Amino acid sequence: MEHKEFNKQMSSGNNGFLHLLINLALLVFFIWLTVRFAKFDCIKDAEGNVTPWILLPIVTGFLLFMTYIMHLAGFITVQPNESRVLTFFGKYSGTVKQNGFFWVNPFYSKEKLSLRAKNMDVEPIKVNDKNGNPIMIGLVLVWKINDTYKACFEIDSDVRSTVTENSVKSVKSFDSFVRVQSDAALRKVAGMYAYDNMDSHDKGVTLRSGGEEINEQLEAELRKHLEIAGIEVVEARINYLAYAAEIASVMLRRQQADAIISAREKIVEGAVSMVDLALKKLSEDKIVELDEERKAAMISNLLVVLCADESASPVINTGTLYQ
Repeated sequence: MEHKEFNKQMSSGNNGFLHLLINLALLVFFIWLTVRFAKFDCIKDAEGNVTPWILLPIVTGFLLFMTYIMHLAGFITVQPNESRVLTFFGKYSGTVKQNGFFWVNPFYSKEKLSLRAKNMDVEPIKVNDKNGNPIMIGLVLVWKINDTYKACFEIDSDVRSTVTENSVKSVKSFDSFVRVQSDAALRKVAGMYAYDNMDSHDKGVTLRSGGEEINEQLEAELRKHLEIAGIEVVEARINYLAYAAEIASVMLRRQQADAIISAREKIVEGAVSMVDLALKKLSEDKIVELDEERKAAMISNLLVVLCADESASPVINTGTLYQ
C-alpha cells in the first residue's frame, strides 16, 4: 500500500512563543484602541458633533478582536510520542511529530494521535485446533501507531471521551478494531496447529510446545491484519491455553494415561537391563549355573519385583533350587 504520511517540519516562523507575543501585542493594541476612542474625541468636528468617522474605530476594533481570537486557535503543543495530523478543509497537510510549542494555520484541523505503545489483553476465545478439538486460547498484544495517515483515514475508528482535571476531551480509540482483528488472527493461527501431540512419538510443532515459533507466527498474522490501520505489532504472545470445558476431563485422562504408559516403558526398559546385568554377572563370576528353565523363572521373578507397583514380599527358599 502506498505510504502517504509525511512529517510537517516546524520552522522558526512556527515558534509558538513568538506568536504568543504577537497575540499579546494584538490584545494590547485592541485595549488601547478601545480606550482611545471611548469618548470619540478624535472623531468630533469643531462644533463637537460626531462625524461618520465613528465607524472607523468600531470596524478596526472588531477586526483586531477577531484576529486575536483566530490567532489563538493556531497554537498546538506536541508532547513526546504524540502527533498532530493536520488537514486543510479536507486535504491532508502533514503530520507534526516534532515536540514543542508551535503555531500553525488556524484553519487547520488538528487531530491528536498518540504514538505510545499500548497493551491489550485479549480474553480467551473458543476455537478448534488442527485436529478439530475445541480449545480456549488468549493472547497479550503490545501495539502502537506508526502511520498516522492510515490510522486517521484508512479505517473508521471509535471516539472515546477522556476526563481530565479541567475538561473532557474526545480522542480516537482503536481498541475495538485491534481487538476484532486480533481475534481473527488468533483463530487462524490456532487452526494451523494441534493443541498437543496425540502420539508421544509425534514430534510436530503444537500450540503447547511451539513456544516462540507459535508467537512469531501469531505476530506475522497480526501484522497482516493491522497493517491497513498503520498499526505496528511490537509483541504478541499466547498467555492462555487450555482445552474447552466439554472435553477437558477426557483429555486430562488421556494425558494421565500417556504419562503412565511413558513411565511404564521406562520402568520395563530399566528392569530388562537390570535382569540382563544380573544374569551376566552370575555367569561371569560362576556363582551359579542355571539351565534355560531356571533362567526363565528367575527373569520372571525379577521382572515382577522390579515392575510391580508395590514392594515385593521376599520368600526364603530353605530347600534346594529345584524344590
